[in-house]
Amino acid sequence: MTEQPKAIYSYRKYWAECFGVAPFLPMTRAEMDQLGWDSCDIIVVTGDAYVDHPSFGMAVIGRVLEAQGFRVGILAQPDWTDKASFQALGKPNLFFGVTAGNMDSMINRYTADKRYRHDDAYTAGNVSGKRPDRAVTVYTQKCKEAYSDVPVVIGGIEASLRRLAHYDYWSDSLRRSVLSDSTADILLFGNAERALIDIAHRAAEGESIRDMTDIRGTAFLRKQMPQDWEEIDSTRLDVPGRLIKKPNPYAMADETDKSEVAESIQRNQGAEAITLIPDLKARKSDPQRSYIRLPAYEQVKKDMALYAHQDRIFHKETNPGNARALVQRHGRNDIWVNPPPIPLTTEELDWVFEMPYQRVPHPCYGDANIPAYEMIRFSVNIMRGCFGGCTFCSITEHEGRMIQSRSEQSILTEIENIRDKTPGFTGMISDLGGPTANMYRLNCKSKEVEENCRRLSCVYPTICSNLNTDHSHTTQLYRKARAISGVKKIAIASGLRYDLAVEDPEYVRELVTHHVGGYLKIAPEHSETGPLSKMMKPGMGTYDRFKAMFERFSREAGKEQYLIPYFISAHPGSTDEDMMNLALWLKQNKFRVDQVQNFYPSPMATASTMYITEMNPLKPVKSAGNEFVFSAKTKEQRRLHKAFLRYHDPDNWPVLRQALKRMGKAHLIGRGKMHLVPPESGREKDRLRQQTKRTGYQHARTQHTGLPRNPKSRQSRH
Repeated sequence: MTEQPKAIYSYRKYWAECFGVAPFLPMTRAEMDQLGWDSCDIIVVTGDAYVDHPSFGMAVIGRVLEAQGFRVGILAQPDWTDKASFQALGKPNLFFGVTAGNMDSMINRYTADKRYRHDDAYTAGNVSGKRPDRAVTVYTQKCKEAYSDVPVVIGGIEASLRRLAHYDYWSDSLRRSVLSDSTADILLFGNAERALIDIAHRAAEGESIRDMTDIRGTAFLRKQMPQDWEEIDSTRLDVPGRLIKKPNPYAMADETDKSEVAESIQRNQGAEAITLIPDLKARKSDPQRSYIRLPAYEQVKKDMALYAHQDRIFHKETNPGNARALVQRHGRNDIWVNPPPIPLTTEELDWVFEMPYQRVPHPCYGDANIPAYEMIRFSVNIMRGCFGGCTFCSITEHEGRMIQSRSEQSILTEIENIRDKTPGFTGMISDLGGPTANMYRLNCKSKEVEENCRRLSCVYPTICSNLNTDHSHTTQLYRKARAISGVKKIAIASGLRYDLAVEDPEYVRELVTHHVGGYLKIAPEHSETGPLSKMMKPGMGTYDRFKAMFERFSREAGKEQYLIPYFISAHPGSTDEDMMNLALWLKQNKFRVDQVQNFYPSPMATASTMYITEMNPLKPVKSAGNEFVFSAKTKEQRRLHKAFLRYHDPDNWPVLRQALKRMGKAHLIGRGKMHLVPPESGREKDRLRQQTKRTGYQHARTQHTGLPRNPKSRQSRH
């Protein structure tokens, strides 16, 4: 069993606690003077505007460190072209803490089509351009330029998703760990309160941050490996080049006999298990004194099979209960990634969320609108983590699969604080949720099973028999929250995992009767089995079950309510025919999707690995003959997939007609109920003729349809 570490609220406070609690963490020397500070112990540099709210990373980290007795300053969106901006609060006594903000800076600044965004929800005034590309690297380098002898600790989602070699969508290349590019002293991944508190106290005692190699949830550069540790070659766990049938996904890591593995394989020939079969030596090695060596950055950059292999190993080493350290060579140095942090207990999570947050933006922003704040202004985060394992999502890589839940009383108290202290409250709580709305207090039934499990998802391909699916705690929470004086309505805006919800009809009844404001957004993502298997999402049969339940309970409540399904276009594994079938499903079910999101490859996500390698890392990766995973990569392919979801938009009809003819599906062009798009109108033909006279037929046809003359996609070649 994993030993529970020291509680984060039990450390002896640093001497500077005598200065008390700051109304807002200072952003200027004048504010420091008002607090009586001559210096900051720690300065947090962030790419977001400073909002003193528990949904904003800089506020959580700042308040948690303040509660430990440290003086914390904030440099929010400093001018990265000016060294003086990083000297505004003076030299920190201990270290700089650098984060890109609540989003990866590249996702924040660019659309899925790589177009520059002209807005930024995390900036006052919703204006773009207040943070640099690859903000963690740029900010770190500027901190080093400002004070070369001050250590830099990097963290947040951008650092989490880039801690190893990773695919970078914007440069369309494999990039090195952000540790190598930024030259930071240490990287923290995931929710880092536990690691950061430990680092701060040890640094205050005089220990060098570069010598702190034993802290979970951290990564750092290493020139030499420890002599008393055992090295395990990752290819001993999952051998690229040969295909092995997989054992039962519930098989525990304490199986030590090869014959048992063989028997497991024989028993589960048809299982869709996504597990590794470690060799005997690897099974017997001590997880506390062994590390897994991944293929070097230079190797994965040249060999996509090795990069897919890295993805498999990485995602199998994310359980804090059994994960080993990972090591990857980058040039002359190794990147050492310690096992993930031990999740916070309920008491610790309550302590984090009960810090003295003002719950408003810093006064320096005046009345300027910060859209991200407006969105969560009256919301309450009730838990962390997600065990869904969706391959396109970054929650697993950042927060992990273990659900960390707050106590009921802590949540109810926060609602009362919103009612009493948040300006503009009218009685509406906009959300009680987190990464997923209905995973509150849903954990493994057995601690031993949980600590030994290596499944990528607790709900795919089926719901694990060891998973507690009882939603009664959530249902009870909703009822008590509604009963609070002054609360008129509580909405549930976080994503709902409906395959879990159908396991508890009473929860669905409660949700539909009291917490749906006419529309409920859910995310089936696709209708076809092929793409869904690459997403690790349930089939449409589960959606149909939930829809029937939703409609029945809406009728019983006397309410007219509707489901709003979300879908992803151009996801790896989704062919033109898959998108066509999804469009037909949408039309059959009378859905007209207004907003469509093309697949956006985020660093370290399994779907991103599928996108770049065109292989399926959910299965054993071979040097040749792997399952081919089609990914829409060209501008024309991605536009077509998006157009299928908006089949009802006349602007998309020309490109859809062209595609349907090419696919041999011209019978879907017509004006009947079974047709997808209408035939070319006289007005369209007239416009095409006019264009032909001006520019020539072929150019006009290309402009009209958006497709090249002889569209030969990668899909058609395979």
